[in-house]
Amino acid sequence: MRGQLLKSRFSLIITLLCLGGLLTSLIWYNYISLCSTPNLSAQSVSTKSLCFNRSNLSSKCHGLEEAIITQNNKPVGSEIVYDGSKKTLKVTPELFSIFMKEHPFSNKTLDTCAVVGNGGILINSSCGEMIDSAQFVIRCNLPPLANGYEKHVGIKTDLVTANPSIFNYRFGALNGPRHPFVESLRRYGNSLLLIHAFSFSAYTAVSLRAIYTINDFESPIRPVFLNPEYLKSLHLFWRSQGLRENRLSTGLITTSLALELCNNVHLYGFWPFSNHPHDLHNLTNHYYDDMQAKKQFHAMPAEFDLLMRLHSQGILRLHLGDCPTGGK
Repeated sequence: MRGQLLKSRFSLIITLLCLGGLLTSLIWYNYISLCSTPNLSAQSVSTKSLCFNRSNLSSKCHGLEEAIITQNNKPVGSEIVYDGSKKTLKVTPELFSIFMKEHPFSNKTLDTCAVVGNGGILINSSCGEMIDSAQFVIRCNLPPLANGYEKHVGIKTDLVTANPSIFNYRFGALNGPRHPFVESLRRYGNSLLLIHAFSFSAYTAVSLRAIYTINDFESPIRPVFLNPEYLKSLHLFWRSQGLRENRLSTGLITTSLALELCNNVHLYGFWPFSNHPHDLHNLTNHYYDDMQAKKQFHAMPAEFDLLMRLHSQGILRLHLGDCPTGGK
């Protein structure tokens, strides 16, 4: 009798959790339907609900000059202050020599950017052609592009990010054979590889090993370092817009950079919930696996709410669901 009662309670809890997930997705679906503004240009809409302005983002964060560490903004003898701690690292001649000489985005304004998240919502989306039609394509955390994913996520890459934790768990911290790491980079061609080397000091050594490996094997990919000063400025900027979280996600960081770099910004694969917004079927966390994000670091629903508000104002275009064919 007692066992049956416990079993019934357990079943009830599971049912309530499932219903809660479905309800969350349904609420967002209704919100998306109300906020959808596909015909608004990125410059034409102002709003009282969010005091966002592209020029304000640029004047506060200077992404086109400061997002990447260069020999111009970090000379020999200067200090790098980690954004995840109070530790500092002095720029030595050896470290300086691997910095990019000048910022790759200075004095550039592009027409269209596609920022591709890794959400399970991209599965069977047929968004690959549309993504690849963008002038500049940004991808996050070294995602797979082959083995049937091409149709749904595309293959074009101009910038791809790498969290150093990936070097650790995918490639054994590059302490053993390094050829598999170099081979994994082939899919990205000569794109920029943006590495988060200076968030925590524990990640610096493996990040440097990654760059030395790339240079030793003469890989065409171009490794660069994300500037922690830019991250601090970005955190303060989005905090002024009402976002409260410990650390910004890679998706929001790259979206912020795209908003300075491109007139029209399109987001794909940004959906932090476990059910599809249109028919509520179950989704994996990523289009290639179901590994969960560390919630203590990123406030994904809060970030998504921010992106939805930017979408509703015509500042960017958030694509949720299947894409039309023809790349338009």
